[in-house]
Amino acid sequence: MSTVSAELVYFAPPHDGSRPFTDINADPTKGRRRHNWEQEVHTVEIENVRGKESDYTLDTAGFQYVTKPSKHSAFINDEDIRGEYYPESVEFLKDFTGASKVVIFDHTVRRHRPGDIESDESKRQPVNQVHVDQTPESATARVHRHLPADEAERLVKKRFQIINLWRPISHPAIDHPLALCDYRTVDVNKDLVPITLVYPDRKGETFGVKFNSTHGWKYEKGMKQDETVLIKCYDSAQDDNIAKFTPHSGFKDPSAPQGVPLRESIELRALVFYE
Repeated sequence: MSTVSAELVYFAPPHDGSRPFTDINADPTKGRRRHNWEQEVHTVEIENVRGKESDYTLDTAGFQYVTKPSKHSAFINDEDIRGEYYPESVEFLKDFTGASKVVIFDHTVRRHRPGDIESDESKRQPVNQVHVDQTPESATARVHRHLPADEAERLVKKRFQIINLWRPISHPAIDHPLALCDYRTVDVNKDLVPITLVYPDRKGETFGVKFNSTHGWKYEKGMKQDETVLIKCYDSAQDDNIAKFTPHSGFKDPSAPQGVPLRESIELRALVFYE
């Protein structure tokens, strides 16, 4: 078994007992996002699952590695991404999951640029903080935000998911790869804390994740541009044996050679419906 020892940043509640919040954009004067909760750094073992990817599926672990080359390869212009990469990704997700409907509601291109300030969506960096993208409340709100009211009302009564489709772009993701926590090692009742995510025009919600020594962390070393990972952000399935989400984080891989290209990646977030 190939593992690395690496630092991950976990969530700790605010000292004053107030509700946790995070601003989506960095404060331009301080260069970081404003938040009122604490960060706890823990050294954990992260297993390289290359060669054993089939042991991890969306419904068991909450994530799944899939080799899927993309026709779109530039990933520079947002309109081109929406016009070219979105449609092929919708078809891929429908084929892979068996979903009846897939709606991609946004994407983020991340480029590791040490010292740059994340002042807007065009300057997103790898997120070195253990988190879950959605809570049940924010997932349901996403459906209502992106679909007509009558259709949303109908679809949320059936099984739906939010899935993040993540892939490296430009070159393999050796610098700051993505670590994923096996859902089967998470204590759903103790490890998660809702955090208000403050946008300029609205509020969302994510889960902060508290440290638990039982967490089983995985990554696929040196992911290439034709390799993707599907990350489950939410699943409304009622079966307790089905994974509902995936804690994840970027991390500094101590086994990465010096001077490798800085990480560049894209993630699409999709509403996935089953009728």
